[in-house]
Amino acid sequence: MQSFHPVTLLLSLCFLSLLNVNYAADGSGDSANGESPFTAKASLIRYWNKEIHTGLPKSAFLLSKASPLSPVDLATFSKLASQNALSTQFPAFCSSAKLFCFPDLSPSLEKHDQDSHFAIYLNKNFTNYGTGRAGGADSFKNYSDGDNLPVDSFRRYGRDAAGHDETFSNYAPETNVADQSFNTYGAGATGGTGEFRGYTVEINNPNLRFVSYSDGANGKGQKFSTYTENANAGDEAFTSYGKNGNGVPNEFSSYGKSSNVIGSDFSNYGETGNGASDTFKTYGVDGNVPQNNYKNYGDGGNGGVDSFNNYREKSNVGDDSFQSYAKNSNAQKADFVNYGKSFNEGTDKFTGYGKGAVGQQIGFKIYGVNTTFKDYARKKDVTFSKYTNAGTADASMKVTSDSSANKNKWVEPGKFFRESMLKEGSEMPMPDIRDKMPKRSFLPRSIISKIPFSASKMGLIKEIFHASDNSSMERIILDAVEECERAPSPGETKRCVGSAEDLIDFAISVLGRNVAVRTTDNVEGSKKNVTIGTIKGINGGRVTKSVSCHQSLYPYLLYYCHSVPKVRVYEADLLDPNSKTKINHGVAICHLDTSSWSPTHGAFLALGSGPGRIEVCHWIFENDMTWTIAEAS
Repeated sequence: MQSFHPVTLLLSLCFLSLLNVNYAADGSGDSANGESPFTAKASLIRYWNKEIHTGLPKSAFLLSKASPLSPVDLATFSKLASQNALSTQFPAFCSSAKLFCFPDLSPSLEKHDQDSHFAIYLNKNFTNYGTGRAGGADSFKNYSDGDNLPVDSFRRYGRDAAGHDETFSNYAPETNVADQSFNTYGAGATGGTGEFRGYTVEINNPNLRFVSYSDGANGKGQKFSTYTENANAGDEAFTSYGKNGNGVPNEFSSYGKSSNVIGSDFSNYGETGNGASDTFKTYGVDGNVPQNNYKNYGDGGNGGVDSFNNYREKSNVGDDSFQSYAKNSNAQKADFVNYGKSFNEGTDKFTGYGKGAVGQQIGFKIYGVNTTFKDYARKKDVTFSKYTNAGTADASMKVTSDSSANKNKWVEPGKFFRESMLKEGSEMPMPDIRDKMPKRSFLPRSIISKIPFSASKMGLIKEIFHASDNSSMERIILDAVEECERAPSPGETKRCVGSAEDLIDFAISVLGRNVAVRTTDNVEGSKKNVTIGTIKGINGGRVTKSVSCHQSLYPYLLYYCHSVPKVRVYEADLLDPNSKTKINHGVAICHLDTSSWSPTHGAFLALGSGPGRIEVCHWIFENDMTWTIAEAS
């Protein structure tokens, strides 16, 4: 039996007792009640006491964002970070640090020879599923319903099947940050139908990929109905969809309707297809800045028909790119009916459209404002009916910045409002202020200081967070880094922070050490009318400085913090309009200088004005915050 020197044993016992010591929660100690002084939260409390000189209680809101890592895990992962080895323990790191991570799906080689019905199903990898099936049907109903981070992969699904039907009904509705991948789905299949009905409706941040979908299929139809309707800020990619297909009808009905900043990429769609029929009906209608890219669409196709009806109608701005569309095709017919009749002019680019084609017929009927048809003026096989160009636009087509018609109904009521609305007794709509982001925590500075955050280090970042090429996580990381590295707007001071210590540093660098952080108390009143109760202007309601911080989607809790000139900050009790009881305590910020904002900013669409002409106010949403100079209690 091993013996210990008495002094060594005594020191060991003292260290263990320190790890478990409890502190009183009087607001002045180095730790929260019941916590070891070696936790990340205890370290944050000490940092707050050192850097912020107000004498006010520490922010429980900010402390709740601190890393939950235990002292042992903190030491372990800090060491791994210093060795660039976090990726080797990624699942444990993700779970212990409360990060946002997609699971690594293990492959499945199950064949499933019989009809299957997947109801109330989550996160599954369907590999080599239904290969060579004859007849029958598979139903995916209420699949991934309401899941926070659904990850589903359909690889080699239904390959070489004959007369097999698939129905994706109410698939992944009301989910958050979905990752769906359909690779070589229905390739070489004969007959049968695939229907996506109610697919990813009311989803937040979808990333959907259809790669080699129905490639080489014969007469297998696909129908996308109410696909990504009311979705928010995501991307769909259709790569080599229907390539080399024969008589493959595809219908996109109510695709992306009323969605916000949805991007769709159709690359090599229907390439060298024979007799393909594609219908885009009410595609992108009522959308906010939809972006669609058609590259080599129908290239080399034979006798196909493409119909775009009510495409991007009543949407706000939006951009479409048709590059090498129907190039080298034979007897290809394309009809654009009521295309792009959006308010606020978008951008449509037709480059190399129909180049080298034989017997092609292109019709544009009631086509919106556009200036990019440079090669079409002399084409005899292109018909423009009621086409509006920028020089001859009807007065009825033009939308002035003060017109009530300019108010896009997609902009949620109450999301932006005028300062005059903030008076006691006023009733106003409250937007949905609920946090739609995955729940995450800050990383301790001892870890985050060793993790790269730069476009030049993208390979290392992807390795750490297991972000494969063309995955949702890769896009999420790229978007966040790009936004954080963007040059500041005029008068803006900005910084992205992933630790509470960095957040404090940025706030005091702008405002000094006498600062306070504020946020709306809860989410009561969301999507309802509220009555303004007692209201208070911070710093006497005078024009002041503030630092506002908004969450960015990233594996760890990341805030985009910025300070802009000329703002006023308010706190207000929010009351139930009927009972007049207090249901919330809101924080609002009013931007007095909007001169550098885009004319198509949602605030002007909602309020009916333009840059520099009005002030714009908004509430601080759940888990966002604003810092101001502290007031005397």
